[in-house]
Amino acid sequence: MNHNKNKPDLSFWQIWNMCFGFLGIQFGFALQNGNVSRIFQTLGANIDDIPILWIAAPLTGLIVQPIIGYWSDKTWGKLGRRRPFFLYGAILTTLSLFIMPNSPTLWIAAGMLWIMDASINVTMEPFRALVGDNLPNKQRAKGYAMQSFFIGVGAVVASALPWMMTNWFDIANTAAAGQIPDSVKYSFYLGGVILFIAVGWTILTTKEYSPEQLAAFNEQDNHQAHEAVANNVNFNKGGVIFTLLGLAVLGLVTGLNLEKELYLLAAGLVSFGVIQFIAAALKAKQHTAGGFYQVINDVFTMPDTMKQLAWVQFFSWFALFAMWIYTTSAVTSFHYGSSDTSSAAYNNGADWVGILFAAYNGFAAIAALCIPIIVKRVGIKIAHALNLILGALGLASFMFINDPSLLIWPMIGVGFAWASILSLPYAMLSTSVPSHKMGVFMGIFNFFIVIPQLLAASVLGLILRHFFDNQPIYALILGAVSLVLAAVAVLRVKQS
Repeated sequence: MNHNKNKPDLSFWQIWNMCFGFLGIQFGFALQNGNVSRIFQTLGANIDDIPILWIAAPLTGLIVQPIIGYWSDKTWGKLGRRRPFFLYGAILTTLSLFIMPNSPTLWIAAGMLWIMDASINVTMEPFRALVGDNLPNKQRAKGYAMQSFFIGVGAVVASALPWMMTNWFDIANTAAAGQIPDSVKYSFYLGGVILFIAVGWTILTTKEYSPEQLAAFNEQDNHQAHEAVANNVNFNKGGVIFTLLGLAVLGLVTGLNLEKELYLLAAGLVSFGVIQFIAAALKAKQHTAGGFYQVINDVFTMPDTMKQLAWVQFFSWFALFAMWIYTTSAVTSFHYGSSDTSSAAYNNGADWVGILFAAYNGFAAIAALCIPIIVKRVGIKIAHALNLILGALGLASFMFINDPSLLIWPMIGVGFAWASILSLPYAMLSTSVPSHKMGVFMGIFNFFIVIPQLLAASVLGLILRHFFDNQPIYALILGAVSLVLAAVAVLRVKQS
């Protein structure tokens, strides 16, 4: 057992190897983000159906991440604590990437998005916890920035793959109506192979501290007071409030014949109410040792810093989800003048969005190298706020740029925001939660990524239809406003 008071610093290459798997994970995410709307539209989805089809991604994260976090906190075997989940998730994600572009119908594609996103989450969630496990506090910003670097590099290549397939290898980017182009199919196949190799590299080259070693480090014991508030939560009161709120929304949607997307909002509120009733029943019977109760209790007893960071995440990810859902339809309609998925103009525009996504990820890789330096100069909160403002300026400028070739420049701001969102909130969080619950709190932190995405899927299409004549370019403006709100929120975070 290691009886040192503090975790030893890791070398540059140790941090590199520990984070390298994120290169592969981002191949999966980037291919999904850049091409799933295109696949859905090709298989017959209307523009206003796309947000509701996209709910699979955040909903699976909402369910999977805290479960995987809790399990990985409790796991210790031959492969260690987090690495078994890297392996199983990588196998499932690779298979999903092979199957997704061969979906014969829209609903099979939507189902595959659920499976693929769940698989990616099994791999990704423990990666966040691994940085907190292995690095001392002073190196965590560097560790999460290294993850952002690999996310950027991986996504540059993955986002541009369909364009590269067409322009470098002369593989067709068009196909018969209802058929996925070969350029997209081959991109998914290559992405699956790279994902598996990259995650495998981290598994083979990275060691983990045992639970006994982690318990020996003094930062393990800094947060034991968290346990003292565990029994003060009134779950029944919360259950009543959320259930009634959900039923009220359901009644309004049904009675006034409102948009079907709002059923999702009603279902989410009722579900959260029911979950609290179950937690209350378990507490009354003193069945509080199980994973379900532990996770729900941790949601309500999270540290104050985590609660404040929740607002930062909420507004940041609402903006990102608006960008991922609507950039393809915004650029093809606003800058290329076509919504016909079989036209050359639409497909050229969709390919260019792949390049734009590659560009912001490329700029994010550069930003990841700059962020630790910015943090040293101005502090972690100011650094994150500045990067979010850069992202807001980037998204807003889409409205004012007519030449699509110039859209590459706003991606600098988006890239800085993206790199910052993927690193600095996690660095702030990891120093405010108990080490023995790093996995489950990282999983719960994902709620504040998922909830805004579910809200975006529920209301963005409705807002565009009623207020912006169904023009997707305005979704990017809403995203810019949301990033400004995130920048304001981060300045209010009080760090321990």
